[in-house]
Amino acid sequence: MARHTEYVPHGVIPAALLAFNHDFSIDEAETRRHLAYVGAVAGITAVTVNGHSSEVHACTFDEQARVLDIAGDEIGNEVPLINGVYADGSIEAARIARMADVGGASALLCFPPHSMRMGGIRHRPEMALTHFKMIANATDLPLIVFQYGDELAYSLDTLVKLVEEIPTIQAVKDWSPAQDHERHIRVLQTLPRPVNVLSTNSAWLMSSLVMGANGLLSGAGSVIADLQVALFNAVKSDDLKNAKALADRIWHTSQVFYCDPFGDMHNRMKEALVLLGRQERAVVRPPLVKLSAAEIGRISAALDAAGLERTVGLQRPRAAAV
Repeated sequence: MARHTEYVPHGVIPAALLAFNHDFSIDEAETRRHLAYVGAVAGITAVTVNGHSSEVHACTFDEQARVLDIAGDEIGNEVPLINGVYADGSIEAARIARMADVGGASALLCFPPHSMRMGGIRHRPEMALTHFKMIANATDLPLIVFQYGDELAYSLDTLVKLVEEIPTIQAVKDWSPAQDHERHIRVLQTLPRPVNVLSTNSAWLMSSLVMGANGLLSGAGSVIADLQVALFNAVKSDDLKNAKALADRIWHTSQVFYCDPFGDMHNRMKEALVLLGRQERAVVRPPLVKLSAAEIGRISAALDAAGLERTVGLQRPRAAAV
């Protein structure tokens, strides 16, 4: 596939799901089908693989390399690919970064190691600096900092220091609560070397975009990337009437995707793809489990309320209509 060497993370970036067979092995044909559909949505700037939405926590290193290969073969010539770096240790994170570099990724989405939760990342910011420097030493690819909204969140001072000391950091995927999120947008996007804030607050996306985020990176884009593109463009052009109408449609999906238990969000998105005729099955890897028939029914009703078209067979996506 083609490496998109000038790519800077911005705009609308769907995070792809990963299809599994009933025996929990990767279903390569259905994964390709999904990637082809998402990659063809007009207006997206990249597609993320090996992220939360693809159940990366349950995938081996070799499987992650294979997922990147599949994505590269299927859509890599058309759109940049962002590869997740999900590891609980910095040495393994650097190994994944090298793999993604060799595999043709155009940028890396760097998750915080969960071990830093126990170490108190807010009290030991040097842990974050060490982690990102090891990744940056392994590759020259642009890095996206995944900013969590809990005790794994980096302080704003730490984020600024990361940007100052690691020039390949070009964006922050921000999952922060509203007040912190707006502060990050105002500070990080106006630094001497600005970095883009990519919203991942998909449950209140319009509000986040109105704050001024220069993009979004979301698992919900695996289902509603066309609506996200339309909303992003409407906000950027100050078309409030259109933006509100699009946000009203998206609201129905966010209510079912991001309800409790929150950990089932991507499970629900898989069921949505099946209901929409874009995937054959909604298999998740344990410890995730199948949703109840009642919950699937609620997802189906939400898709109808959002005006999402159900299809038969693989069709190219169309631009979203209000």
